[in-house]
Amino acid sequence: MDVSSIASAATSMSQQKVADAAGTLVLRKALDIQASNAAQLLQALPTPQPAPSSQNIIDTYA
Repeated sequence: MDVSSIASAATSMSQQKVADAAGTLVLRKALDIQASNAAQLLQALPTPQPAPSSQNIIDTYA
């Protein structure tokens, strides 16, 4: 192996490391946006009504 091929390999690995870091950052930001959107959707849901008590139910099966 000559020096130029070693330098080329090192440069290629360095560029790949930067590309991986950028991809990870973009993914993290996308996940943060999705989490924010999900939180807004959950806050927009109406409050569920309590279940009716069993004292007001008429048994029509008998």
